[in-house]
Amino acid sequence: MALISQEEAKKILDKVLSFSKADEMSVSLNGARSSNIRYALNTVSSGGEADNMSLLITAGLGKRSGSATINEFDDRALERTVRRAEEIARLAPENPEYMPMLGPQKYLETPTYSENTAKMDSEYRAQVAFDSVDLCEQKNLTAAGYLQDTTGFSAIANSKGLFGYNRSTSADFSVTVRTADSKGSGYVTRDFTDISKLNARETTNIAVQKAMASTNARSIEPGKYTVILEPTAMSTLLQSMMSGMDTRLADEGRSFLSKKGGGTRLGEKLIDERITIYSDPTNSEAPSEPFSGAGNRLAAMSFLGGGGVGDGRPQEKVMWFEKGIVKNMSYSRFWADKKGVKATPPSSGFIMEGGNQSLADMIKSTDKGILVTRLWYVRMVDPQTLLQTGLTRDGTFYIENGQIKFPVKNFRFNESAVIVLNNIESLGAPVRMNGNMIPPVKARDFTFTSLSDAI
Repeated sequence: MALISQEEAKKILDKVLSFSKADEMSVSLNGARSSNIRYALNTVSSGGEADNMSLLITAGLGKRSGSATINEFDDRALERTVRRAEEIARLAPENPEYMPMLGPQKYLETPTYSENTAKMDSEYRAQVAFDSVDLCEQKNLTAAGYLQDTTGFSAIANSKGLFGYNRSTSADFSVTVRTADSKGSGYVTRDFTDISKLNARETTNIAVQKAMASTNARSIEPGKYTVILEPTAMSTLLQSMMSGMDTRLADEGRSFLSKKGGGTRLGEKLIDERITIYSDPTNSEAPSEPFSGAGNRLAAMSFLGGGGVGDGRPQEKVMWFEKGIVKNMSYSRFWADKKGVKATPPSSGFIMEGGNQSLADMIKSTDKGILVTRLWYVRMVDPQTLLQTGLTRDGTFYIENGQIKFPVKNFRFNESAVIVLNNIESLGAPVRMNGNMIPPVKARDFTFTSLSDAI
């Protein structure tokens, strides 16, 4: 029952709204079938499937609101949950930032659904695991991997006539490969809307090559180095930057987009002119839902609250950085109303334009530097500068005179995405990473502060 049609979803939502005695009411219905297979030490260790559908109802009474959830869909259960939401609203304190719910909206058609992914079965998943494990066994390596595929839908509606429905699929694959002596490690991850784009053997081979090449890592002095950050590593740095585009944070002096003395850096050149980042829910490689508010339970909670980031607003193509200039920032409906501007929701995915250099080209052009496969255990140090700290992992290599000379022990880094994007030397072609499109990046003066003995 996890995937139902638009007509079936609307019938349930209309039924809920017909029971309402509140001033206004919002409903979010989400369902998904999620399956997975996990393997370690070259052996499948687990597999599973979950099929869930849930409904979230919020009643609005003046500036008060109350929410209740349910996973039963008979009339009696639905009406009981509506009454519960209304009772909670009567008991809740007034929210001074509550915004009236939206009326009907027009949503883009987005290519978030693939029949190939939706029809995956256990045999297909087992074949993916076999292709990955078989390659590693042939080279006396051990693999630990995970494949998860999800097929689902989101539907939103309210008593003012808003309605939206979207189907989506996703497939996420990752594998860590270790040498027999555990002194070498490689990692690769891929995600797709359409599972047919995954070649498990070819993908695993990337981790295999890194594992075999990373044995007998040497220690070199920490310091500032030219780095080549593969998309997996660059994704980690960019996520915090793109999630911090909120105008209110900047207006209140709590953001990297805050201007000294007050105001924001909207319209200023903040990063290298070669950097353009935008969101586009209709992008064929990395599409996203056409509306904000029902992709997950936390977003749905915001949607139903009336004024948060997930309030049913349409997702549109938005230019965030154009040739290094801050072109747009996101607004909650409350803050947009306060400022008298359009309420632009935060992006549900982003695309960073790249260049035409391959990783091999970047390495050949590097006199002295570090190739970084992945960053992990990353924590924010200072949100006002986007300074983060963390560790490299699963394949870190020293480059000299245009060649990879030897693997190096992992580093702890202290660095900001803003600084990295100001120190750009070259860019590669974007690839999909965590639902976004991100290129490999070569940048100078990346700060490594200490060594780590972790593989």
